[in-house]
Amino acid sequence: MASSVAGGMLAEGARHLAKGQVPTVSGMLLTPSNVKRVTNELAKLRGAAMKVGQLMSMDAGDLIPPVLSDMMSRLRSEAASMPMSQLVTVLDKAWGKDWSHRFERFSFTPSAAASIGQVHHAITRQGQALAIKVQYPGVRESIDSDVDNVAALLRLTGLLPSTIEINRILDEAKKQLHAEANYQLEQDWMRRYAERLGATSAFLLPEPHIELTTPQVLAMTWVEGSPIESLASAPQALRDHVATLLFDLALKEIFEFRVLQSDPNFANYRFNQDEQKIVLLDFGATRALPEAMVEGYRLLMQQGIAKNRTKMQEAATQIGYFSREMTAQQITAVMDLFEMACEPLCHRGRYDFAASNLPRRMHDIGMTLAMDRDYWHTPPIDALFLHRKLAGTYLLAARLQAQVDIGAMAKHYLV
Repeated sequence: MASSVAGGMLAEGARHLAKGQVPTVSGMLLTPSNVKRVTNELAKLRGAAMKVGQLMSMDAGDLIPPVLSDMMSRLRSEAASMPMSQLVTVLDKAWGKDWSHRFERFSFTPSAAASIGQVHHAITRQGQALAIKVQYPGVRESIDSDVDNVAALLRLTGLLPSTIEINRILDEAKKQLHAEANYQLEQDWMRRYAERLGATSAFLLPEPHIELTTPQVLAMTWVEGSPIESLASAPQALRDHVATLLFDLALKEIFEFRVLQSDPNFANYRFNQDEQKIVLLDFGATRALPEAMVEGYRLLMQQGIAKNRTKMQEAATQIGYFSREMTAQQITAVMDLFEMACEPLCHRGRYDFAASNLPRRMHDIGMTLAMDRDYWHTPPIDALFLHRKLAGTYLLAARLQAQVDIGAMAKHYLV
């Protein structure tokens, strides 16, 4: 893939020179043909490599070039599916060769194919509709090399500065992906979430089918739902309601459950029209949050609303954001980021996510820090996953063009 992209860059550079133009690295790299090459290869590779594409596609439209966002967006719910013979081999190993007798019907065409596994619709002999998530063969074994190779590709293309020391982040990414590849662990998290939310909640969750679940095959009840993004054309009141529920869930996870489903991939949320409820899918990326960190963020948000920058800095220090080597200027830039992040909390009334340019402003400060070669300090890994969740929820609200009174909602969790 790297060789193919490099060849595309050279060809694009030659075209620019022939027109008397000076080519830029980004202009040569982010051509539609190059992005298509990368997207197609990530869809074939699946696993950790495809996860990168999913993360790159989760933006509000102004953080990465539109051509890259558009091409990467299909990785949120698509991957190259397994040939039928390979699928049967996996199921034979998991359930035994006579497994077909358990079902009245089993669809061999996947209803969804994602980074780690693909989902099939099935009907048991008892008439129960199930979603069967089958893990791609070799995914668990390739996680470590996939993560290392993606990091090498990012360095090679210049998308990741060579000065960044990311070994600790890569190690944690590997651990998280290994956890996601354990479907019995995901089944446990799914059950715990259902218990915490209760039967009367505004959310629908699949129920695990314990008898059919193995580390590589996850069986659960089939829950109908439309893609959450399809609500972008729904009435404003419904879009606001859905975004409010998702923000409330994120705050509840952090401050009450102290457990976080840390993958806000849009494909993990659907909407059930009949019950007017949000469907929650995929609990593989769930992780417990340390109590000290939760309390640090509670203090950070409290003081952000109070606009007490000194207390905010104390909270950020408690969380682990500052190293002794950081300069006063670097600390100031980080605190500027925190103050910006608290903007929806401080806003009186409903915050208009569609009209806000907050992602762009935060991106600009973040890039200023990124270009400071002496700055790089990796915050606690749990903090990165927490930010990923909140940022993903924000971006989904922006995609829905929702208006939410975040400040009023947060008061309940910050007391």
